[in-house]
Amino acid sequence: MARLEPGMARIRIKNLRLRTYIGINEDEIRNKQDILINVTLFYPAEDAVTINDINHALNYRTITKEIIQHVEENRFALLERLTQEVLDCVMRHEQVRYAEVEVDKPHALRFSDSVSITLTAHRPISS
Repeated sequence: MARLEPGMARIRIKNLRLRTYIGINEDEIRNKQDILINVTLFYPAEDAVTINDINHALNYRTITKEIIQHVEENRFALLERLTQEVLDCVMRHEQVRYAEVEVDKPHALRFSDSVSITLTAHRPISS
C-alpha cells in the first residue's frame, strides 16, 4: 500500500453496494447479483486544505457516480475484470496518485461470506 505522505489525503469509499451481471454460469449471466466495492485512493490535497474550495479537491462523488454507472451498465465474466475496470474509472482522474479497489461477490462459494479480488495502481509523481 502507498505511504501517506505530508499533504496527501486518503479517501475511502466504503461498502458501495451495487447489482450487476457477474459470472460465467447460466444463472449468473441471466440475473444480476449483489457486489460490494471498497475503494481507497490517495491524492495531493494541499490546495483543498488551504483554499477550502471543491474546485481544488478531488470530487469523490463524481468518481462514485462513474463507478455506479459503469458497473450497472455492463456485464462481467470475471471478478478480476470487474475490479480492473473499477480501478480504471478511479485512475482516469489525474489527481489520483494511488488507488486500491476491492470487489466482493457475496455467496460466491458455499460456506463463505464472499470472495473478493483486490487490485492496485499508482501514478508516478512527476518532477
